[in-house]
Amino acid sequence: MASNREYDLVLLGPTGYTGRLCAEHIVKNHPTDLKWAVAGRSVNKIEPIVEELKALNPDRRAPDVLPVQLNPTELKELAQKTKLIINCIGPYHLYSSPVVEACANSGTHYLDVTGETPWIKLIIDKYHETAKANGCIIIPSAGMESVPADILAWALVKRVREDLGSQTRGIESCIKDIKSSGASGGTLNTILSIFDWLPISELLKSVGPFSLTGSGPLKHVPSDSIITKLFGVRSVPDLGTLTTSPNGMADMAIVYRSSTLMPEFYGNRFVFHQMLYVRNALLGVAMHIGFNLFLALLIFPPVRWLLRKFVFAPGAGPTPENSRNDRVEYHAVATADQDVPKPKRVFGKLAYEGNMYAMTGVLVSEAAMVILQQEEKVRKVSRGGIVTSATLGQEYVDRLDKTGIHIETKIWEF
Repeated sequence: MASNREYDLVLLGPTGYTGRLCAEHIVKNHPTDLKWAVAGRSVNKIEPIVEELKALNPDRRAPDVLPVQLNPTELKELAQKTKLIINCIGPYHLYSSPVVEACANSGTHYLDVTGETPWIKLIIDKYHETAKANGCIIIPSAGMESVPADILAWALVKRVREDLGSQTRGIESCIKDIKSSGASGGTLNTILSIFDWLPISELLKSVGPFSLTGSGPLKHVPSDSIITKLFGVRSVPDLGTLTTSPNGMADMAIVYRSSTLMPEFYGNRFVFHQMLYVRNALLGVAMHIGFNLFLALLIFPPVRWLLRKFVFAPGAGPTPENSRNDRVEYHAVATADQDVPKPKRVFGKLAYEGNMYAMTGVLVSEAAMVILQQEEKVRKVSRGGIVTSATLGQEYVDRLDKTGIHIETKIWEF
């Protein structure tokens, strides 16, 4: 990448709920010599945000404001000005394919916070090889979906390799505890609009756990039993009773992409599940059935119309006061790929206290700093193109720890 670009980083979409939180984290935590700008379609809406950012850190130079319409010409000009773009404009399937295309063609690194697996599959098919050829690193889902599951799995695989001298046979992962003040209007609008965008037949083809793999279908993954498929519940030693997680499929798709992009690290027989901890099986069955019923109802346009009447408007979300006691904790157990009756296991935990959207702002902006500061290393590990947060490695884990996102791993003793 050319080193004489005007900016290190451009934040696209700072007026949205997540974009604003991302900008706040950059102002408070990133180096003061960072050359950055904020960009969007309306300068009049962006300028008040910039004034708020000045108040957060008066000693820091405010970001430049760049007007940009989401058309190929202006996006190409924007991409050629900067080393990296953080894109917070969603729904991504409606607005962001031209952004990815501009970055892939310009050799500009790119990050976003989407959880839209069908759209990620689309951009991989269209732009992965171009991005790879032009030396850029593109990481979708660099927020709450799906970094926690992805980077915790990476940390466990690393511990298995370093301490047990083995590849990893499988990881069982779950959200052990979560308290959230609610979803933003942008998130809810995205869920509804995906059902407007794709026919249900196409949607079902593109949301499976193996939809984003880098090496085609995985033949080594055992199929779930009929009972598990029907009731959605499994009991896992050291984790307890688990059920279907709303973001489980998206997380699994990303983790399987990580494992197939780096097979020499994860192992050729790697298996992963992402679920939600529940107190008992009955509750797990109820949540599984309720979640699937909710998705089934979204097929019908009148249901989506009605839901839009009761959700936050795009750009709005939980207040800081309402989010004061929010928290999330992931637990996971990795099993070493050892041909013994009782292979060794490693336990892992990721914990954070605070607003989930603020966490997303932290995750994506810290990922940006890893790429900017460790560009050649990340490119070597990931091989470039459309990759995952796991390719950011230990530098990413260390940066997250300093922000309050703590990851722990330990060898499990029998």
